[in-house]
Amino acid sequence: MTHPRLQLTGITKAYPGVVANSDVSLTVMPGETHAVLGENGAGKSTLMKIIYGSVKPDAGEIRLNGQPIVIRNPKEARANGISMVFQHFNLFDTMTVAENVWLGLTRNSLEQVTASIIAKANEYGLDIDPARPVHTLSVGEMQRVEIIRALLTRPELLILDEPTSVLTPQAVEKLFVVLKKLASEGCSILYISHKLHEIRELCTACTVLRGGKVTGVCNPQEESNASLSRLMIGAEPPQLEHTPQPTGESRLLVTNLSLPREDQFGVDLDGINLDVRAGEVVGIAGVSGNGQKELLYALSGEDCRSPAGSVRMGDKDVSAVHPGGRRKLGLHFVPEERLGRGAVPTLSLAHNLLLTRTGSIKHPKFAGGWIQVGKLESHAADIIKAFNVKANGPTAAARSLSGGNLQKFIVGREIDAKPTLFIVSQPTWGVDVGAAAQIRGEILALRDAGCAVLVVSEELEELFEVSDRMHVIARGRLSPSVPIAEATVEKIGEWMSGLWDQASAPAEVQHA
Repeated sequence: MTHPRLQLTGITKAYPGVVANSDVSLTVMPGETHAVLGENGAGKSTLMKIIYGSVKPDAGEIRLNGQPIVIRNPKEARANGISMVFQHFNLFDTMTVAENVWLGLTRNSLEQVTASIIAKANEYGLDIDPARPVHTLSVGEMQRVEIIRALLTRPELLILDEPTSVLTPQAVEKLFVVLKKLASEGCSILYISHKLHEIRELCTACTVLRGGKVTGVCNPQEESNASLSRLMIGAEPPQLEHTPQPTGESRLLVTNLSLPREDQFGVDLDGINLDVRAGEVVGIAGVSGNGQKELLYALSGEDCRSPAGSVRMGDKDVSAVHPGGRRKLGLHFVPEERLGRGAVPTLSLAHNLLLTRTGSIKHPKFAGGWIQVGKLESHAADIIKAFNVKANGPTAAARSLSGGNLQKFIVGREIDAKPTLFIVSQPTWGVDVGAAAQIRGEILALRDAGCAVLVVSEELEELFEVSDRMHVIARGRLSPSVPIAEATVEKIGEWMSGLWDQASAPAEVQHA
């Protein structure tokens, strides 16, 4: 009789104010791709970290290949054939891709690791340069590094926590080919994702967590998206109402913006033209690492090198205006990196409010020499409640939240500021289907209230759901815009390779 690859019995883990896992049992067979499904804060990531040895359980037993085992740290996990791709990456910013991978593969030389990275990247279509420092990579590129690093360990059990959250549909297809091949060779896979169609395609078993407890086990291939959603959150996500409406004045106008890269691994911006008007959502699709980061830095004010007149907000030239100055003009921005740029990990949620609040007429002022802590915490509590953020109150440190819950708080913080121009990158990265529907609904509500919204995302489904017009960015160039009614997945997919012809595009498509 074949022993289970992994068997968890009665796993319990509690933190101050919250029980992350409560008496969780789970069995994964050799060659099985097993989904762990649950809304944000359900305890999925904590459970995976226990298996990987980075978190110690308070109670329960782990068996690997039929034998009881105590996994004290990730090194012991890797020695026992367990590898993990984290949702929040474990990479050293100042080291290169190859050096980061080498840390976990010390039996090989750096030259051997570099060659292995290139071979795996080519084999699996996960394009990456081993010589690049990690700090120059986009979030999507960092995710490729984590996936390649895990694959190079040749694991018997591979844990994937939101592995496709910032991968394009084409890259997801290639990854699934890899994962199915690994499973056919006997590798067991634990797969966490909020993309229900992925789970139904890839996984043959599923354990559902709600509030840290197992609430169901099923074969996802016998379920629908609706039934999986009901198992996970107890209901189906609400349908978005996206009705056409007339647009108002231009809130963001980018004219022939060209910027040389700031480092050798960046992307040059080449002749970017973009117009975002009041009362519309403009989406930008593209493969990670094609200039999204550079464009967003230029639009947010983090990069103030833009030529005079190339970036305007209304009638004001903001090309050289810093982020605080643009914020006073009504721009609020959600970056793709949650921890470090979107929030200070060690600060409380309440104090993280201070990062983007300047005390203008449109939103309250919390500091003027002295921080008004009571008012600050009360307002943070209102955002936590409005956006259904699972946290131990407004004094909880940002790093204590699950990735999806921190995303909800950051998006909620910026929407609560009532922006006139809202720019958001990867708005629903790593959030469950219910929270994704809420965030997308809030984006449309902002648009309906007259805000101009720019959404940069690598999830085409998301862009088709919220956008009125779409662009594609490829190799630092921006395509013409196309009305959502005329956009197709096939067309956008072609444009992601830079295959568009402005000269032959219809007039209404050339509107930018």
